[in-house]
Amino acid sequence: MPTSRRHFVVSLAALAAALQGTLAAQPGAPALLLAKVYEQGVDPKPYLVSEKYDGVRAVWDGHVLRHRSGRGVSVPAWFIERLPPIPLDGELWLGRGRFDQLSGIVRKSVPVDAEWREVRYMIFEMPEAEGSFEQRHLRLQRTLADLRQPQLTAVDQSRVGDQASLQRRLDEVVAAGGEGLVLHRADAPYTTGRSDVLLKFKPLRDTEAVVVGLVPGQGKYLGMMGALDVQTPEGLRFRLGTGFSDEQRRHPPPLGATVSYSYRDLTPAGVPRFASFIAVREGL
Repeated sequence: MPTSRRHFVVSLAALAAALQGTLAAQPGAPALLLAKVYEQGVDPKPYLVSEKYDGVRAVWDGHVLRHRSGRGVSVPAWFIERLPPIPLDGELWLGRGRFDQLSGIVRKSVPVDAEWREVRYMIFEMPEAEGSFEQRHLRLQRTLADLRQPQLTAVDQSRVGDQASLQRRLDEVVAAGGEGLVLHRADAPYTTGRSDVLLKFKPLRDTEAVVVGLVPGQGKYLGMMGALDVQTPEGLRFRLGTGFSDEQRRHPPPLGATVSYSYRDLTPAGVPRFASFIAVREGL
């Protein structure tokens, strides 16, 4: 192995080990409801539909705001003071197409007040509350209306009559710079885990995998990361090599990090076709 390549591999391993250490020994991750992919043919009428916000998942237990990994969010005290003393689930969000900027804000160990003034907490669930999702949503709207805090927003939920209407709504959201839609069974009690209760509808499929290896780059990516070896929850391993910026290739996700990626469909062996990196999710 050339010296430059060897040094690059060693530096990547050292970086991964150091960063992976920051992810260990965190409090247990909160139990969350996770979305399955919407399949054509599913009747949307039993669902309430909202925009899918490409933000950072944040769970409020009434005392501490946590990332989905279980780590506490480094957030200004004044932001916490605006939250009610009841469990909430939602996304920290800056706006359409601003995920990278938001990620930079929430990853800082010392929050910057001026940056957090722009952040909104888009709330879509009241964990542990009784009743159907539709009833919980109405209660959430009333709760936030009473608080009158502009940074706390109840995500808009509405009915869609048929698949053609659902597709038109998706097209409108995507054309305006949005990521997609979320469908939540209106009659569902609060639950956790990956379930048909919650569906995501996007132009491309997307899911997550864990980084298990870093592949050195070649050619124009010499001295940077060329690709990630990733493993799905089902144990399938494959190489993820597109969708990265040069900055992300210079500072790649660490081993053990969870990354999200989009793909078109699956090969007969179950390997994602045209897989493309979206974002790092572990630690957020």
